[in-house]
Amino acid sequence: MKKNFNIKIKSSLGFSLVELLVVVAIIGIISSIGVLTYNGYVSGTKEKSIKNMMQQVSLAQTEELSNSGNYYFHTPVETDTCTQSAAKTKDIEVNLLGRKDYTIENSESQTGREVGYEMCIAKTGTSDYNINAKETGSTCILTLSRDGNFSKSSGC
Repeated sequence: MKKNFNIKIKSSLGFSLVELLVVVAIIGIISSIGVLTYNGYVSGTKEKSIKNMMQQVSLAQTEELSNSGNYYFHTPVETDTCTQSAAKTKDIEVNLLGRKDYTIENSESQTGREVGYEMCIAKTGTSDYNINAKETGSTCILTLSRDGNFSKSSGC
């Protein structure tokens, strides 16, 4: 008695279209999470950089007070609040921090290009000041008071 078994062996030499689509979807999800995480990291790094720079300006203000008896302010002196701009950032960098080769290009200061913030100094009261930094293209304003306290505007 002869038995005839017709067994078909399925070939698995490649991937099905469904398997490839699943892999592509997984890679897309993982890469989008990576991009969001990276953008958050960059934003946080820029904020830390401008805070460090604002503290340098505050230290330079203390030195200016020791040398001349007065704090440094833009001309004309802005009281309570100030409008951040590339020119004022350059003014601070050149006159307080001594960076003589500081440049402005396309209405953006070096600080604006490097960390995305422009600064200004506002006189508050008779002998106090605030250092304000505004993020380029945003309403986020960071403020450092003379006594070293940082605050953020509601747009941050």
